[in-house]
Amino acid sequence: MDLRVILAFAAIWFVWGSTYLAIAFAVREIPPLLVAAVRNLTAGLLLYVWLRARGAPRPSRRQWGQAAVVGALLLGIGNGAVTWSAGREPSGVVALVVALVPLWLMIFGWFGRRGVRPQSVEVAGVAVGLSGVLLLVAPDGTADGGVSLVGLLVLLASTLAWSIGSLYSRQLDPVPVPLAATGMEMLVGGALLCVASGASGEWRGLTADAVTLRGVLSLFYLIVFGSLIGFSAYKYLLGRVRPALVGTYAFVNPVVAVALGTAFAGEVLTTRLVLAMSLIVGAVAMISLRPYFSRP
Repeated sequence: MDLRVILAFAAIWFVWGSTYLAIAFAVREIPPLLVAAVRNLTAGLLLYVWLRARGAPRPSRRQWGQAAVVGALLLGIGNGAVTWSAGREPSGVVALVVALVPLWLMIFGWFGRRGVRPQSVEVAGVAVGLSGVLLLVAPDGTADGGVSLVGLLVLLASTLAWSIGSLYSRQLDPVPVPLAATGMEMLVGGALLCVASGASGEWRGLTADAVTLRGVLSLFYLIVFGSLIGFSAYKYLLGRVRPALVGTYAFVNPVVAVALGTAFAGEVLTTRLVLAMSLIVGAVAMISLRPYFSRP
């Protein structure tokens, strides 16, 4: 791993983990689909215009079509569903369901031109990680209660769409400026979310007086750190390392979210919480060190 890969992992592990708190603050004052729409539209426009001004070639219709598919899956459905759920379901349940992403990445990663069958240590790592997340978020170590059927189905659709979109993007031919494709994907996803927000009636009754400085700063944080930095780092890693390794962010993000809750929301650091964090970090190590375990 070179320095760029290390920094990219730091972004999807720790920066993305902090966005759970920012989303929770933002959706208290701004409708959730509108939060996701403004976040992705703004970040995509800034990134695309900046790269075009620096000489990035004009994308072809084929490239726009591919960006539309990836943007719809990753951001329109994936990010939009998570943001929508954050305003209606417990954050622990959201984190638990999102932790299914590495499992889907491994299963779907078997197929395609770059398909690689997962090693037994990767399968064990996912199992340990899911156990840690379950212990972290579920009352008394079980998964009972706390989420509606609609919320569960929406989150499952989010993880499936995110996983399929991630693997589909790995099959595409490389573009001259990869970050330009990332900006295009955010533009498409943001536009779809904007349409969904308007169709759902979120704009009715929305006034500027209802949004405080905290809501504005939370949205700004999501645009800069969650999308421009975090999502760009995620797309960069998809083309550099194995899908199961990229998917380890789903194990680390809940730990970061709990740590921030302890620091800023007065949450208590319990023995069960420490044990859950140990399992999650262990799972990340098992998947990350897979090449060493698989050597003769």
